[in-house]
Amino acid sequence: MDRRNFIRAVPLAGIATAIPGKGKLFAEGTGEEAAAAPESDRQYWVKLMVKIAGPLLENISKGQLRKIMPEEKGPGYNKKTAVVQNLEGFGRTIAGIAPWLELGGDNTEEGKLRARYIDYTRKGIAHLVNPESADYAFAHGDDGQHLVDAAFLAHGLIRAPKQLWEPLSDTTKQQVFAMFRKLRYVKPGQSNWLLFMAINEAALLKFGEADWDRVRIDYAITSHFRWYKGDSMYGDGENFHYDYYNSFVIQPMLVDILKVMMDARRGSKADYDLAMTRMQRYGAILERLISPEATFPVVGRSMTYRTSVFQPLSQLALEGKLPEGVSPAQVRCALTAVSKRIFNAPGTFDDKGWLQLGFCGHQPEIADVYTCTGSLYLTLTGFLHMGLPADNPFWTAPAEEWTMQKAWSGKKVMKDHAI
Repeated sequence: MDRRNFIRAVPLAGIATAIPGKGKLFAEGTGEEAAAAPESDRQYWVKLMVKIAGPLLENISKGQLRKIMPEEKGPGYNKKTAVVQNLEGFGRTIAGIAPWLELGGDNTEEGKLRARYIDYTRKGIAHLVNPESADYAFAHGDDGQHLVDAAFLAHGLIRAPKQLWEPLSDTTKQQVFAMFRKLRYVKPGQSNWLLFMAINEAALLKFGEADWDRVRIDYAITSHFRWYKGDSMYGDGENFHYDYYNSFVIQPMLVDILKVMMDARRGSKADYDLAMTRMQRYGAILERLISPEATFPVVGRSMTYRTSVFQPLSQLALEGKLPEGVSPAQVRCALTAVSKRIFNAPGTFDDKGWLQLGFCGHQPEIADVYTCTGSLYLTLTGFLHMGLPADNPFWTAPAEEWTMQKAWSGKKVMKDHAI
């Protein structure tokens, strides 16, 4: 296919038929009937999510992730992968797939698959915090990077308390608490790292640990409110950086920390509502960044996190809080088309199914000095909408064009305003 025809075809990549109400992974019927049945958007997302998360979760459930996971490193990598990588990959994976796991198992094909992955994840948590396990997070020593990825694990636990926290043994729960407290020795810089410190404390609060530190949470919240630059954008510290850290960390973690505080009656509903309003505006901007060809600007550091760029938009869809004028169906279609552009690229996965360094394919030169194989699994935080059940309108509504498709084809488009 030549380039011009390819560009014409790509906008249709995310336009799939509405998913069957039962949410089957594979089309019903046999022979030619099944072969001809189109794959629904949800089927595509489930298969892709399992393709990405499967090798990591299966191996950590057996206590062998550290042994099996490859150690590809970005140019000038300045950490020890053996020290950080298993917690890094696991924490980021759970932060992304937790809402899907929280749906629980059931008798559907997808539900049975989900039950298996819930089991993998619970076993993985136990291995990470057990000092006797080969996959113990601190088996090869301490590193400040542990704070980052324990925070992503904390975020995942907050997103799936019924499936990933409540069923854990008392021993494992106490070991998780001990990990969060242990990492208080890490002094975060004046940046998004303050939120890593804070969300660990928020998890302690949410799950009933008396020894949680309010000061660490309040400091992170007040700092980020002070760093707000306008029209939904927070600085990563005092300065504004043109990158996607509002997506990767700042907006989702800040909103969820504020929600934990509000729900525990230790924080302000007004603060939560303000942060949510800002995230809704940011979500509207993200949706408008998706071109008619399902591309978006590749700018700033950490672009190896791929679809994590759209974590806030995915979270807003999950929570039913999309901004005015942005429908669930157009978000589904846009994100599906973007995902196909990224994950269908040759070289995205190695021959054993692990993600490779890159944005659209294997591009190790785009990786930062802190990026290794485990880092890449933050891409799954762009899959939060998988926590919406198969019969939700997000999946069942007829396909819609997204904003830039309509704008560049001369169709009616809402005007855009700052907040």
